[in-house]
Formats: sequence, C-alpha cells, structure tokens
Amino acid sequence: MIYNRLKRFSLSTLVIAVCLLLSSCGSDSSDAKKQLKTKADLQGAVIGVQLGTTSDGLATELEKKGDGTKVERFNKGADAIQALLQGKIDCMVTDEAPAKAFQRVNPSLRILPETFDASSFAICVAKDHAELQQSINHAIRILKANGVIDSIVNRHLERGIAVAYTPKASDVKKNVPEALQKLGLKKSLRFATNATFEPFEYYQDGKIVGIDVDVANAIGDVLGVDVEILDMEFDAIITSVQAGKADAGIAGITVTPEREKNIGFTDSYADVRQVIMVNSENAEVAGTQHGFLDKFKSCFIDDNRYEYLLQGLGNTLIITFFAIILSVILGTLIAIIRARHERRGGWRIPNMLCQLYLTIMRGTPTMVQLLIIYYVVFASADVNKILVAVIAFGLNSAAYIAEVIRSGIMSVDEGQMEAGRSLGLSYGKTMRLIILPQAFKNVLPAMGNELITLLKETSISGYIGLVDLTKGSDIIRSITYEAMMPLGVVACLYLIIVLGLNAGVRKLEKRLRKSER
Repeated sequence: MIYNRLKRFSLSTLVIAVCLLLSSCGSDSSDAKKQLKTKADLQGAVIGVQLGTTSDGLATELEKKGDGTKVERFNKGADAIQALLQGKIDCMVTDEAPAKAFQRVNPSLRILPETFDASSFAICVAKDHAELQQSINHAIRILKANGVIDSIVNRHLERGIAVAYTPKASDVKKNVPEALQKLGLKKSLRFATNATFEPFEYYQDGKIVGIDVDVANAIGDVLGVDVEILDMEFDAIITSVQAGKADAGIAGITVTPEREKNIGFTDSYADVRQVIMVNSENAEVAGTQHGFLDKFKSCFIDDNRYEYLLQGLGNTLIITFFAIILSVILGTLIAIIRARHERRGGWRIPNMLCQLYLTIMRGTPTMVQLLIIYYVVFASADVNKILVAVIAFGLNSAAYIAEVIRSGIMSVDEGQMEAGRSLGLSYGKTMRLIILPQAFKNVLPAMGNELITLLKETSISGYIGLVDLTKGSDIIRSITYEAMMPLGVVACLYLIIVLGLNAGVRKLEKRLRKSER
C-alpha cells in the first residue's frame, strides 16, 4: 500500500514537472506592475536584489522609510531577472556591468539612465592576515599603474578576452614556496567568488571566467603564486575567508561599514555604479521568441552545458551512497543502545549520549549542521567537500534511521532474544543474527522513505561550494537566465532516482517476505 501511494505521488510529480517544462515554452512573464522611469518612482515599488549585495543594503534603506517600498531578495541575480521578466517585481537594482549582461540576453529589459548609487569593488581578506592584505594592495597598485586592470575591464565589457598579465622580473618573487610561506598560504592563493555575476565572474566552457577572475590571476602573477578560484554562494564568501576556507574574496564586493567590522579590505580595483533595470513598456512576453527546442539547446547543448548536470549528478550519487552507509551503521548502533536500555536497563551514560545526539540532530536544520561542520568543525582542515557533505548528511540521517530501527527492534518479541541466549549465543550474536534481520524487515518501508529524504536533502550542498545536481542547474540558470528548463530537468532527474530507489526497496521487501511463507 505504501509503495502504491509513493508510486501515485511520483507519477503526479512527474506530470507536474512535465507541465512546468511545457509552460516554459509559453508565457513566462507579464508587464511589470508599476512602470518606473526615474529613481523617484521607486517609492511604493517592489525592488529585486541579490541577497547580501550592496544593492540589497541600499534598497533596504528605501524599504525602511515606510512608504510602501518592498524588497525581494534572491540568492542569484538570474533569479531576480526571471522574477522581473515574469512581473513579480517592478525593477531590479544591480551593478551596471552585470545589468548590461542581463540585457544582452533579455532585450526586453531596459536600464534607466539615472544612477542609483556609485561604489567601488575591493578584495576582502581576514583581519588577522595583514601580510596578505599588504601584498595584494602592492599588486593592485602595480596592475593599475601598468593599465592592466583597465585593459581587463574594457576587454570583458566589449565581449573580448583579457590578455594575461606578464609581470616584470623585479615584481615577481623568485621562489614560489618562499612566497607562499611569507604570505601564510598552504598551496595557492585561494579566491572565493560567486560565479553568477557576469561579466565579473561567470561560467564559460566549464570554467569560471570574468573580470574578477582575470584580476585575481594577475595578482597571483605579481605575487608569484598560483591562484585557485572557489565558487560558492555570495553570502558565504566573507564567512569562508574568516574561517580560512579561502584566503581572499573577490566577487564584486563593495566596502561598507558593516562589513568592515568583520573583515578586512584591500584597496579598490574597480569603480562601478548601481543602476535600475525595468521591463520595457512595450516588452514582449518572454518565451514567445524561442520554442522548446531552442531553449533546450541553449540550456544543455550549447557549450556542452549538460556537463554541469552530469558533474552534479555524479557528486549527488556519491554523497547519497556513502551517507546512506554511514547513517545505517551509526543509526543501527544507536538503536541497539537505546533498545537495550529500554528493555533491560543499564547503559545509562551511552543512552544519555545517544538521546542528546538525537535531540541535537533532529532539532536543528540540516543546512545549519552542514555549515557548522564545514566552517567550524573543519575550519582549519583542508578537507574534501564531498567528504564534508557525506559526514553532514550521514550524521543527520542517522538520527532518524536510529529511531526507525529502534522501533523495529522493539517490535520483535523479547522471547526471540531469550531463545537465542538459551541456545548459547552471546547478546551481540543474538542481536545480529536473530533480532536485527527481523527488525530491518519490519521497518524497511520507513527506512526507504528516510533514504529518499536524504537524497533530496543533498540539494543544499551548493552552500559550501560543492557542485551537486541542484547547483549544476543553478550554474546553467546563471548563464542562460532561463529558469524553468534546467529546474524541470533536475526535478525529473531526482524523480527518476527516487523511482529507482522505490523499486529497489520494493524488490528487497518482496525478497525478505519470502521467508514468511
């Protein structure tokens, strides 16, 4: 019965996903609710911004005036653009260069001529890393004096490719290991960024490129060190630098008094202005110019963008597989301890520790646990992100699996344990050979549901900069500014995996039931 319900639910979900895909070929937007022509028209408007950016802070100040202005915050600029095209917001406030990139892909958008605000970009560095901050400042001054940064910016804005900077012999440290040691680096200069901000940082041909990436590489050339670019959520960049997961952050970051309380900043390397983007008054409905096949080609075929999904799918399956193993092993041990205490008493301290573990893991969000494990537990360790995800999701799922298995153990008659002990078997052997097989058979459907939940929870892995299946679709959306196509395909992929897990659990359940005949 449970399987049939899951099957009906899965089929209905598939129908919904197909409908979403088909709807993406039709009308995806409507005219904006309010036509804006100047900055003064923002009063009472719904403003879209990227979470944690300078635009967010500036728009929030307007919202605090209490004149009806509202701010909608999005994790990515592409999401805000999609909302603008659909008429969910009246405008979007962002930097001018990314706004032009958005407009190039969506001709129906218009940039108001009036400047919303002016600002400068700088690189963030941990406050206790003064030597690195001074060295980057020295490199920025050299690059500015040689006109390299201006060249990089101009070439990218003209859709060109920046020429790699060749530093003078007097500017480069002769010995790379000595340069690393002096700067307090382990292997390379690691820059954290958010590759959804064209033309400053974005994906192209499977690589992170852009103005900031070229500036970072030029700084590495001057300092005589290798450069590594780490992609993550924008609001996680400063945290990563503080925790030592990255040495510096370069992602179109503006210096603000609030940020300076927590992080240090280098000299500015680019001056920018904030602009307001709106839908043109005569904007055509988005999606009418391109059919299903055109959108599919743009999202997955062009530049082999399907590889982002393949990479994400592989990481998702690896994380899920090993997290399942960890959760089942740990959950079984906890269940045995809890069941032993409830039936026979004793083991009070282990039982108290298990209860504390269950309370914490089941009482806090999975995302918070993931971030704590990455930024706190492994703050100083250069650990693989897949391993971090496996540990986080495995520990979280083990708390739920433990209670499921415990209920299965408690459902087995206590006489089974007594019969096993009377035959000369130890407690451990009786539990392993007699009790647990019956317990697993009784709770198999519930365990299957928990494993499916574990699979879907891995979709938050992108918050630590790991490319999973959902993050792969986010990368495609940041490139194409098309939301429904990549999201619909990812939903279908998750659904196919879930159907496979359902079929596997059902088959295993049938095999175990044969022993009852």
